[in-house]
Amino acid sequence: MNTAVTVNDVTQVYVTEQRATLAIQHMHFAIQQGEFVSLIGPSGCGKTTVLSIIAGLISPTVGTVSIAGEQVSGPSTRVGYMLQQDYLFPWRTIFDNAAIGLELQGLLTETKKQVVLHLLEEMGLLSFKDYYPAQLSGGMRQRVALVRTLATDPEILLLDEPFSALDYQTKLQLEDLVVETLRAKKKTALLVTHDISEAIAMSDRVIVLEPKPGRIRQEFIIPEEIRTALPFTAREKLGFHTLFRTIWQEFGGDPHE
Repeated sequence: MNTAVTVNDVTQVYVTEQRATLAIQHMHFAIQQGEFVSLIGPSGCGKTTVLSIIAGLISPTVGTVSIAGEQVSGPSTRVGYMLQQDYLFPWRTIFDNAAIGLELQGLLTETKKQVVLHLLEEMGLLSFKDYYPAQLSGGMRQRVALVRTLATDPEILLLDEPFSALDYQTKLQLEDLVVETLRAKKKTALLVTHDISEAIAMSDRVIVLEPKPGRIRQEFIIPEEIRTALPFTAREKLGFHTLFRTIWQEFGGDPHE
């Protein structure tokens, strides 16, 4: 299996006129092609900073990040970024929002328009292509955001708490949809979340970070029976709750809570 992402001894310091803040220190991990990895940890552990560095939005103070062996030096079409908010433009139709990445890259050909329509169909959104964002529910809007991310065909998807603003039922449905879609398309993914259950249910591997500065505390490989199931079903698998309690204790939680 080929390595998709390598984070090599990365340290990030944020400097202002008043102070220097060490956000992450000596971060080192790799993600294999087609793997789904989650970063979890308390607030202030640098999860979003890691995503921003991989996306090429900021440069690490020390260390390097590589995608398929090529060092990241700035934003790349090889990486797609899906955020907690959908950031759909209210004046654009659902199709136009989904196609905006291709449009900005000058790649919105007739063939690519058909790709966008096919993705909307896969997400159950084709009949809403001429609607506007205000006419859709939060879960539907996040599905549009996923289509927008997938339309440019990135090799790697960075998911920054994309379900945290949704109600629980919608969140569970979207977890299944995202995992099923990414597996079918053989995409590599890195998810940032505070939700331990979500991380276990969706991932092949979970990396637990400790805060201030963010460092890798522990790494867990998800048992095959859990990781091969879709997230909703994974929560019912033998060993899921034991693993949840183990990771919860890494957060300093009481396993009897």
